[in-house]
Amino acid sequence: MEYKFDCLALFSGGLDSILACKLMQAQGINVLGLHFTSPFFGHADKILHWQEVYQLPLLPVDISQDYIDLFMRGPDWGIGKYLNPCVDCKILMLKKTKNKLAEFGANWIVSGEVLGQRPMSQRRDTLNLIPKEAGVKDVLLRPLCAKLMPPTPMENSGLVNREGLLDLAGRSRKRQLELADKFDIQEIPTPGGGCLLTDPQTSKRFFYVLRHLQAPGKNDFELSKIGRQFWYNSHWLVIGRNSQDNTHLLELVQPWDLVFKPAHIPGPIAIGRQLMHTWNNDIIEKAARFILKFTPKAKKEKEPVSFLIGNQDGNTEISISPDSEVPDIWEEPSEDTFQGEKKHFWNQQPREEDL
Repeated sequence: MEYKFDCLALFSGGLDSILACKLMQAQGINVLGLHFTSPFFGHADKILHWQEVYQLPLLPVDISQDYIDLFMRGPDWGIGKYLNPCVDCKILMLKKTKNKLAEFGANWIVSGEVLGQRPMSQRRDTLNLIPKEAGVKDVLLRPLCAKLMPPTPMENSGLVNREGLLDLAGRSRKRQLELADKFDIQEIPTPGGGCLLTDPQTSKRFFYVLRHLQAPGKNDFELSKIGRQFWYNSHWLVIGRNSQDNTHLLELVQPWDLVFKPAHIPGPIAIGRQLMHTWNNDIIEKAARFILKFTPKAKKEKEPVSFLIGNQDGNTEISISPDSEVPDIWEEPSEDTFQGEKKHFWNQQPREEDL
């Protein structure tokens, strides 16, 4: 990769971000796309494919901890329908991009917004607010809707030809698809940002991590995306649905986790993440009995089923009767809890100035 570029672009992998980069390349401008990743969005595994298909130099940038910090202090500009802090998110990405300009010899930033396309972050008022808050007002260019906005210093100075920019607005993709055809883009991404924070099911899972953990990390949010999720107060139990889940769970095991596995029959891997305190024997047994619900082979067993339970101190083994009563204490993340507490959650968190 060449390490000197005229501009850096926010590259999501969506069609708008591709077209924004292509409009720059069409003017002979050397652009590097930054693809931001976290447990909530991003696909670093697609970078090589995208580079080949779209003929764009791309760089993955992990902002997991920055994003988690944003959640823990509370978004300044609010949360969307589910758990998406879209305005704060764009401000964060622009700040990170600005900090990388000097590293790549770049002079300005490109972003693929379309006026009025998104209800939270692409209204005219937020399109004006975001660059001001991010400190990029004089270095941000939005090629897809530039003609609907005042000319930028890059256009006024002649670095970018304003006539080669667009005036896109609204939610229709007709003109984007026409432009994709003009640029001979063969692989058209499906609509939607791919952000899990806008997904109702995954957002519930993320919220329970925020609700129960005082200092969650990237691993915690990755764990919350896998398998079946259950909570009993602050006890967190994750049960694999299939062999792929089982493999992924084992990749995320931390030293303080309890790993449940049937000793002699096929069955799911489960992780008990010990948060504020160590699980006692009663909770461990209740978890093992509950896991039997998801162990089909256990139903055919007439003898007690042995479970291996491992952690950093080694393995222990307990036996659970297939006929034993299944505890009903474990609950999946609740939509009612999520929506009921989300509105007030950040008001309950200690702010830095209060500590």
